[in-house]
Amino acid sequence: MIDRQPPHPRKPPLSTSQKFVRLAGIGLVVLVVASAFAYVNGSLDPQRLTPARVVDVFEHNNGIHPGYRRNHPKGVCVAGYFESNGAASALSRAEVFASGRTPVIGRLALPTGNPYSPDSAAPIRSFAVQFTQPNGQQWRSGMNSMPVFPVGTPQAFIDLQKATAPDPKTGKPDPAKPAAFFAAHPEAQPFLAWVKTAKPSASFVTETYNSVNAFELLDKAGKRQAVRWSLVPHAKGDAPAPDAKDYLEQDLTERLASGPQRWDLVLTLANPQDPTGDASKSWPGEHKTVNAGTLVVERDSAQLTGDCRDINYDPLILPDGIEGSDDPLLAARSAAYAASYMRRTGEVDQLSATPTQEKQP
Repeated sequence: MIDRQPPHPRKPPLSTSQKFVRLAGIGLVVLVVASAFAYVNGSLDPQRLTPARVVDVFEHNNGIHPGYRRNHPKGVCVAGYFESNGAASALSRAEVFASGRTPVIGRLALPTGNPYSPDSAAPIRSFAVQFTQPNGQQWRSGMNSMPVFPVGTPQAFIDLQKATAPDPKTGKPDPAKPAAFFAAHPEAQPFLAWVKTAKPSASFVTETYNSVNAFELLDKAGKRQAVRWSLVPHAKGDAPAPDAKDYLEQDLTERLASGPQRWDLVLTLANPQDPTGDASKSWPGEHKTVNAGTLVVERDSAQLTGDCRDINYDPLILPDGIEGSDDPLLAARSAAYAASYMRRTGEVDQLSATPTQEKQP
């Protein structure tokens, strides 16, 4: 007999204040992009932000956790391969799209700034992947389960961080500030619509992960095609998150014990009018898509001892046949990731931490 759980009660819709409190947590995901974007763009002169100062902001907001990533610090390493079906080889000369297998080292993570956050702290999950081609060239991609960024200019990003910053007295944002911000930024409505329905998932493997930024594929003749991509899961499910602090890694391990987990790599081809330099804008209307193959995760390992520990998932580490688009966030992310990587790898190795330290709230 199948033990059926009673239907999960429908939760009441989020109030305006609850929506913006949740948004404060989501803001951690875009903080590094926002600040680094301003650094690359130069719009904050004469007090120009640098990648190091971006990392300082993370440490100020989230505390210092030596040896951990400053963004998405709570995660798990995974390994497997990408099985290309050859369907994208006409669009890109990159070896990864030729028929056959490419080894993959990845990292599934929770996008908060604290490695001790509960898994329900944010509704976003992330998936970073490194493909290593036979010729030695690598493709690194950092993807998130949100469909778009909230806004598309440096000043708007900065104002968003200010509006959603916790009040020192309450530890929560002042609801009036984000309300005023979004009233002045109607371009954020697609992101707000997503936030309204987003909820923490019960599993990494049922999520769709999006590049959000646009990239360009180059074929053998040098012809360019702008794309965004997504990893679309084979596993299905929309179960509510368990009432527990840590469940994502355990769920992943249990699923892998039953067999490999799979995602299809789906390329969405830009139409001529689609914006490629603004990650806050979706691409509306019909688009051609290409299923380039299947990413297969075979095993997982702890992030402090696994192969992903020392990988900087810089989105501009790309093989011949894939290039960054005109989206300035890409260069910004690259600069900030490098600063964070250099800082954390120069700190005390967390492998020497005591169990008490590792479980510290």
